[in-house]
Amino acid sequence: MNLSVVIVNYQTFELTRDTVNSVLGYDYPFSVEVVVVDNASGDDSLARLKDYFKDDVTFIASGENRGFAAGNNLALKDLSSDYVLLLNSDTIVWENTLENIYNYMENHPDVGACGCRVRLESGKLDKACKRTFPNVKNSFFRLFHIPTKSKDDNYNLTNLPDDEVYEIDCLTGAFMFMRNDALKQAGLLDETFFMYGEDIDLCYRIKHAGWKIVYYGKSSITHLKGASSKKQKNKLIYEFYRAMYIYYKKHHAHESFFLINIVVYLGIALLCILKLFLNLFKK
Repeated sequence: MNLSVVIVNYQTFELTRDTVNSVLGYDYPFSVEVVVVDNASGDDSLARLKDYFKDDVTFIASGENRGFAAGNNLALKDLSSDYVLLLNSDTIVWENTLENIYNYMENHPDVGACGCRVRLESGKLDKACKRTFPNVKNSFFRLFHIPTKSKDDNYNLTNLPDDEVYEIDCLTGAFMFMRNDALKQAGLLDETFFMYGEDIDLCYRIKHAGWKIVYYGKSSITHLKGASSKKQKNKLIYEFYRAMYIYYKKHHAHESFFLINIVVYLGIALLCILKLFLNLFKK
């Protein structure tokens, strides 16, 4: 098998159905399989997806929902394909996107992971699709919306064009096209992360294993990000800031002065509390 596309479903029959159809709707000059992991949805979405796709899709049913990373790992641990694509269940893949990135990876054997231009439903760029690794400095610039021309201090790389191809640090887990050899060398997703941060952590490990990570802005997908509600569940807010804490502690705390670590941890906690408070007033 040349490419395995892994999609995690959690109570999103319509979204997952449309995402899978956007993959299977094209002919490819290489072999493609789709693996859908149901993360213990508890509704009828898995049964409906099985009935809809019959034998065109491989399904894995998780007995419990241990998060996005754990769900993906259920599929990743047994795949032997040349490439693996992590694809969100709320995305639509555009024509030629998979073929273009596949060809790019074939022609650039030093690239371990590649992402594409991720557009929101409005057409605007999902800024998470091309990033530098987060650190204290660039996080400060981002938090207070301080403009900078420095690549190292520009977390979302807004100073770089959206429609070109270049090396970056970090992709989004919504679309992460990986060489299986690079994934095996770096290791699977860290299941300590429940829903956020696992993509940054994996990119960090892939890059530190000696592979390049590339943003391929000539091809696109659509990400229906946050389409369901403006008001977030408190658990998601908590997991977002918890992911910040886990990532910082894992990759940066050991190299920072302990007082800086305390300030960072307090800052993350205060931001989480503030966000939870503001969320109370959203409809």
